[in-house]
Amino acid sequence: MLKATLRSFLAHKGRLLLSALAIVLSVAFVAGSLIFSDTVTRTFDRLFASTAADVTVEPKNDLKSQLPTGATETVPASLADRLAKVDGVAATHVDASVENAPVVDSANKSVGPTTGAPTIVTNWQITERSPVKLTSGHEPHGSGEALLDADTADKKHLGIGDTLTVQAQPGSFKARIVGIATFTTTNPGAALIFLDTPTAQSKLLGRSDVATSISVDAAPGVDDAVLKRRVSAELGTGTGTGTGTYDVKTAEEQAKSAAAQLGGFLDVIKYVMLGFAGIAVLVGIFLIVNTFSMLIAQRTRELGLLRALGADRRQVRRSVLTEALLLGLVGSTLGLAAGIGLAVGLIKLMTAFGMNLKSTEMVIGWPTPVAAYVVGVGVTYVAAYLPARRAAGVSPMAALSDAEVAGVGRPLRVRAVVGGVVGAAGAAALAGCAASTKTSTAASLLGLGVVLTLIATVIAGPLLVRPVIRVLGGAFPALFGPVGRMSQRNALRNPRRTGATAAALMVGLALVGGMSVASASMSKSFDQQIEKTLGADFVLQNANFVPFSREVTDKVRATDGVGLVVRQRFTPVAVRLPDGKRVETTAAAYDPRLDDVAHITYARGDTAAALGDGRIAMDAKFAEDHDVRVGSTIPVEFPAGRRTELTVGALTDQAGSGGFGMQGGLFFGFGTIEKYVPGGQDSSLYVNAAPGTAPDRLRPRLEKTLDPYPQVQVRDQADYKKLVHDQIAVLLYLVYALLGLAIVIAVLGVVNTLALSVVERTREIGLLRAIGLGRRQLRRMIRLESVVIAVFGAVLGLALGIVWGVCVQQVLALQGMKALAIPWTTIVAVVVGSALVGIVAALLPALRASRMNVLAAIAHE
Repeated sequence: MLKATLRSFLAHKGRLLLSALAIVLSVAFVAGSLIFSDTVTRTFDRLFASTAADVTVEPKNDLKSQLPTGATETVPASLADRLAKVDGVAATHVDASVENAPVVDSANKSVGPTTGAPTIVTNWQITERSPVKLTSGHEPHGSGEALLDADTADKKHLGIGDTLTVQAQPGSFKARIVGIATFTTTNPGAALIFLDTPTAQSKLLGRSDVATSISVDAAPGVDDAVLKRRVSAELGTGTGTGTGTYDVKTAEEQAKSAAAQLGGFLDVIKYVMLGFAGIAVLVGIFLIVNTFSMLIAQRTRELGLLRALGADRRQVRRSVLTEALLLGLVGSTLGLAAGIGLAVGLIKLMTAFGMNLKSTEMVIGWPTPVAAYVVGVGVTYVAAYLPARRAAGVSPMAALSDAEVAGVGRPLRVRAVVGGVVGAAGAAALAGCAASTKTSTAASLLGLGVVLTLIATVIAGPLLVRPVIRVLGGAFPALFGPVGRMSQRNALRNPRRTGATAAALMVGLALVGGMSVASASMSKSFDQQIEKTLGADFVLQNANFVPFSREVTDKVRATDGVGLVVRQRFTPVAVRLPDGKRVETTAAAYDPRLDDVAHITYARGDTAAALGDGRIAMDAKFAEDHDVRVGSTIPVEFPAGRRTELTVGALTDQAGSGGFGMQGGLFFGFGTIEKYVPGGQDSSLYVNAAPGTAPDRLRPRLEKTLDPYPQVQVRDQADYKKLVHDQIAVLLYLVYALLGLAIVIAVLGVVNTLALSVVERTREIGLLRAIGLGRRQLRRMIRLESVVIAVFGAVLGLALGIVWGVCVQQVLALQGMKALAIPWTTIVAVVVGSALVGIVAALLPALRASRMNVLAAIAHE
């Protein structure tokens, strides 16, 4: 039996390799994502471990914000002298560093990276842990000199003698490049500008007696943990747990904290790639099931002979599963190799973006090959199990029959019952999602409904083949005559096979259909909210709400033709609510005349009550969920441990307020944020033209004013809509990439099915050729069969996707995005594209069929 299995495997290696490609793709994405993330993690772990001080003292801040405040928290610089006297301390260093100060060259072009990495302006001090070394020029001395890292100098074509302008929070200042510093470790993609320590303190922090942190070096033989306890005791922070005014961290803790911040970026890449792997696995399962089902159907006589010669059911089943294991091993091995190549490509891509990783330091940990073989072999084994059971059921008498395909005529009653039950459950879940009034409940029901309806459609797909393909191919006889009629009937001949082949394409297109409806609805909803809420002529802001220095606000106000300017500023807060819950979120602050630039819908109160001294506003639904009413007093925590109590002055209808603030929709007046978050910077400016000045005349003046600040953009309502559309489009591009992968595997599935179908119908094709069917007509028949199968999959997938998309929109409606939009242009384009996919997939099988020898085909057994 083993010899027979191996010979059978090698006899069909061409067909099986097509199935192996699906395994290769899924394993490649799994292995590539793990290798890449492990390599980046190890590289940065080394960087953080080698550059962190033995002990670091930082300002304590328990609040994390999704949006930066622009304020720089500091510690007294005198701590360095105080800590230098602690037993076990070899040296202390004052650190003065900021990441929110844009830097431009003499042409007002940004010096910072465009990849999202920070532009860090810091003080120059060389220790054995410094990530850079001076390679040309000299160290900075005085307020007019700076060093620049070599990578940024090369990218921005800057050198010694060029002038930079640093736009710090206290004000902008110029510095001439007097030296170039080269990284001695991995460059994380950041731009580094170095100043001397007094300049960094006064120009970046606004005071010469403060620092952003204090670095402490341990004396030889002193353990970091021991030193941390001594430093904590000196500062009065207990046992070093970070309580009190300061956070005290060892080098290991500092490295872990830095790695955790990087982890979010790495997780995005990892989960995106694992998403690709998941799609490849899901679509590949259909392909493998179909391939083994057809191979077993074609080998009915062979399997019957094996049974007649004495092989029992278990041996036949084991034989088929052994073939699947061999296929899984081959696919997993090739996929692991492809995954290594994919990881190398990602490393080179990140290098092109400025993160200088080295492929020679690539990390392949033991979990990677284990995951690769578990995925590859496991998926293939599971997918082949049902066909293997079917093979074991072949009787010895089948060896004496001419049965062409086993099970073609078997009724589909079981599929109808199971598919109907699962489909009804899925439809009930989606209906519950649409009727739910709670976002969490609606989202859970949506997920359940999507899974169940997808399974139901796959199970019941063969039941839909005959009615749907009769409609889709109804015009074929009239357009293509007998060839068209035969192609339609070939697709109808085996509903199970047609359904399984179309399922591979259906999965990808269902995802695209759902996300297209969701993204179109989001775009339309945001358009409506922007039109309803944005009353300003212009909005001035950076990308991702990164704040800008106050001098930008001052210069905008001084611009000729500017009337009203309303500032927006963000801060992390924690609120203790009447129901006992503590919620950390981000709050916004606005100037008093907010009503002149925004139209906010209030459930209770008004803008004056919301922005008054000691007042706060929040979303009415959030307030209801936490037993908050107008007049309630809410304890509020701000950064650096500052606390106060604010009275709820107004409740907003967030669905109609444009989503001001973050979770809870919290906002208050500028007096509150300046009192409790001093030194913050503005994130947005809402600008109205002065009476007598047309907005289209004001815009060029604003752009001229902001020429030295290239990071600040002037946007009107149309620009704001485009910005939102572009952000949504990023998600859509990812979905389209997933579609591309699904289509690649689906094409393999159609090619596989048609190739096996051609072999299966060899005698039939020979007879057709013998009675006069031409080569061109034969190729057309196979192409039309492929097109109708592909379009059938597209119709099922898009119909399912539209239903999903409508339900997603119902969930979004609970968050205020109530507009529904169905992108019919995209849907029609996908159907047309599916027909093209069918034509492409049929090229090789049709060519092979047309080249058959007629007499040999008629004599084929």
